[in-house]
Amino acid sequence: MTTALDAPPGRPAMLVLLLVVFVNLVGFGILMPILPFYAQAFHAPAWQVTWMFTAFSIGNFFAEPIWGRLSDRIGRRPILLGTIFCSGLGFIGLAFAPNIWTALAVRLLTGLTTGNLSTIQGYIADITPPRFRSGRIGLLGAAFALGFVAGPALGGVLAHPQDGLAGFRAPLIVAGVLSILAAAGVALFVSESRQRTQLSADGLRLSLLAEARRHPVMGRALVVTLLYTSAFAAAESTFGLWAQNRFGWGPRQLSYAFAAVAVTAALAQGFVTGRLTRRYGEAMMLAAGLTIISATLALQPLGAGMNRSIVLLALTVFGQALALPNISALISRTTSPDRQGAMLGLNMSVGAFARAIGPVMGGALFSLVGADAPLYAAAVAVAPAILLSWQAEEAARRQRLKERL
Repeated sequence: MTTALDAPPGRPAMLVLLLVVFVNLVGFGILMPILPFYAQAFHAPAWQVTWMFTAFSIGNFFAEPIWGRLSDRIGRRPILLGTIFCSGLGFIGLAFAPNIWTALAVRLLTGLTTGNLSTIQGYIADITPPRFRSGRIGLLGAAFALGFVAGPALGGVLAHPQDGLAGFRAPLIVAGVLSILAAAGVALFVSESRQRTQLSADGLRLSLLAEARRHPVMGRALVVTLLYTSAFAAAESTFGLWAQNRFGWGPRQLSYAFAAVAVTAALAQGFVTGRLTRRYGEAMMLAAGLTIISATLALQPLGAGMNRSIVLLALTVFGQALALPNISALISRTTSPDRQGAMLGLNMSVGAFARAIGPVMGGALFSLVGADAPLYAAAVAVAPAILLSWQAEEAARRQRLKERL
């Protein structure tokens, strides 16, 4: 069995990694709120707008387990370096895409080459004792959230939709340059956390799925990820169109709203999630986060106040800040060290699949049923995941008792 190095890097490595993640996510945050309006600049209908989210997620679906498994074998650092650099190239490719189909192809290729979240989580698991992992994964979420504070605000300032496609070129180029700088940060400051090792060639998704189905925790955790992520993606991908329909928002207003909401997520993941998890446990915080997501999505279409809508959006993201780290921590805690990259990669792959189907369903509901339909459907889809999260924790408790005997 392989393990992390005998003396793995600790807090300094974690701080450097968080800074790199923050810089990279500023670039990613620039894109997210302007993406629906970028697609509309090609005169794309609602279903093509949501496919801009789906194409990237399809690529991630195929890429995540490969990169996660490969990082178990050759190390985390080269995977981080390559995937973050490719992310920068993807942003620049979007800046010069001549039509919607080229833009969709760029998004697909970028998703294939940038599925690195499981590798980052695996790095954190390598350098962190088990009891502190949910807190440190929460710090990772805080770095993500802070990137989404600065990124959307910067995107809103730089985007000029009145100029058509040319009006989105500046924010996309800035996003690409920031990702390339983040890759340089990995090359210069992030050391390797694992020894190279020879693992059996069983990293294909079907074999991993079969292994996960036999696992007492992984199967339930994957279904939780599928349900809540697809619901969240359906709501997220159509929210810009919904806000435009309800309030007449453009990319600048949506960018500022996303930036304000991201402050909530950063505070929650940086200062709340880890403490609450250590006190109440992963299952309770996961269930609480899912309950908040379901309730706030259901309440979002009711009423017409812009400020109320932003508050509900902030609460939805707060629920995600509670849920996301605890799914990853639960998987990490119940998986052997030499399988963490593969299993976290499988979880991210399921999440990517959910983010692929979620926008498709959201776009169809938006076009065929109405602007509010994706939000209501998402609220209903999250509800069964709450029960499954408790069942996963109960299975984890039985597994721990069995290992002690």
